[in-house]
This record gives sequence, structure tokens and C-alpha cells, in this order.
Amino acid sequence: MLPPGDAALNAPSDFLKSKRNVADWPQETTMEAFKRAWTLESEPFWSAVFFMHQDKMQVKNPKVAIVNLEKIITATFKLANAKGFQAMSLRDLSRETGISMGGLYAYIGSKNDLASVIEGVLRAYIDRVIGELVDEDLDPVDRLQAIICGEIFMMQIMNPWYYFCYMELKGLDKEQQQQAMDLELRFDSLLVDAIQSGISKGQFVCEKPTLLAASITAQLQQWHLKHWKFKLHEVSMEEYAQHILESMLRCLQYKGAARPIGRRT
Repeated sequence: MLPPGDAALNAPSDFLKSKRNVADWPQETTMEAFKRAWTLESEPFWSAVFFMHQDKMQVKNPKVAIVNLEKIITATFKLANAKGFQAMSLRDLSRETGISMGGLYAYIGSKNDLASVIEGVLRAYIDRVIGELVDEDLDPVDRLQAIICGEIFMMQIMNPWYYFCYMELKGLDKEQQQQAMDLELRFDSLLVDAIQSGISKGQFVCEKPTLLAASITAQLQQWHLKHWKFKLHEVSMEEYAQHILESMLRCLQYKGAARPIGRRT
């Protein structure tokens, strides 16, 4: 049986983070720099997912567990998109993965446990990737830029995770719904902290930082919820991130100019 989402937060950050050969993120806000700093796909990523939950899994062999864990979660996203997570059964998951029912129970105890794992992994990475920006020596404007770019880049790479947490958790029990709300509020709080930092330094003016942060979060969510629209209008990640940043700085009455996305500080 897998643990609730909070267990993911106990994984050490050096396991989640890839080695930085060049310390260019977040000073350079490009997808290339971001990928050099963070591994959010392929075997290293799934190894991190396994590490977060290995103490609650019956399967202890990483070579076996990592492959099957990827199968289980990837199949969950596929089935949830096709029929909805609530309608999906563990028997459906067994057929899709080719893993027996008994085999599945070696990894998960229930559908709710599985949903908690998915939410917990995403929350852990948001805390690491976005939350650790407060420890960087960044001006408030540059921190806002890194938060916005980091979230857009994460959404691009981890799109199924974001979509699942936004669309599926809200249809489950109250505890799962609360996890979805907490995930969103956690990101809001990171924006608010950066806004307050700019206010204290005399760079920003804002009477309602919490409301502004909530509106920015909603704009960012459009990237994975309405991606077809941006594709239709040929809007790139960088263009959308730049648009959100500039709109936010206008709301904050910032007197300077936003640095173009992709440039170094």
C-alpha cells in the first residue's frame, strides 16, 4: 500500500534534482537550462518516484519496481482520460498494464492511494522546483519570472500529472479534494511571498497580493487545460510566460521593464 501524498515531501531534494553541470537555472529562464537543472522524465524521474514510496511498497527490487510503477501511473493517466478516474477499476488497470491484480496490490492498496501518490509526487516537485527559488539570490522580479517559467515548463513536461490533479482529484472524497486545493494554494503562497518581497523593497504596489496570486495561478493553469487554443494560435511557452509576467508586473505597478524570457539576469 502506498502512503498519502505528504510522504513524497520527505524525499531529499538532492535525489529529486539532477546534477547541475552549469548553474544557469534560474538565472537563465529557458527550457534547456531548466532541463539541465531538473529531471522530470525518463528513468531518473521514475527512480525518484520509487524512492518516495519504496518503504510502503511490497516490491523492493528497484529494477522491477521502477518499470512497473511507470506502467501503473502511465496507464492510470490513459484510463482516466478515456473513461474518468472514478469509472476506472483496478481490474481495468490490471488489463492495461499486464500486471495481475495481486501484482498491483504489491504497489497500491486502493485507487485513493494511487491518486494520493500522483498528487504527492507533483506537490513534492512543485515544492522543490518552485519552492527552492526563495533560496536563490534573485531580485523579486526575477523570482516571479522564474516561478512563472518554472511552472510553465513543469506543466509542459508533466502535463498528465497536472491534468489529473486538476480534473480527477476534485471528483473523489473530501480528503482527496482537499489535497487538490492544498496543491493550488501552496503555489499561490509562493507567488504571494515573491510579491511581498517586492513590496517590502519598494518595487511593487499591491493591496491584494493573495487575489493577484490566485488570478496568476488561474492563467497558468490554462496552459495545460486549454493547450489546444495556444497551439491553434501558435503561442509558444515562452510567449505565454512573457505575457503573464508582463501583465503581473503592470498590476504591481512595477516601473521597470520585464526581462525577455530566456535571458540571463
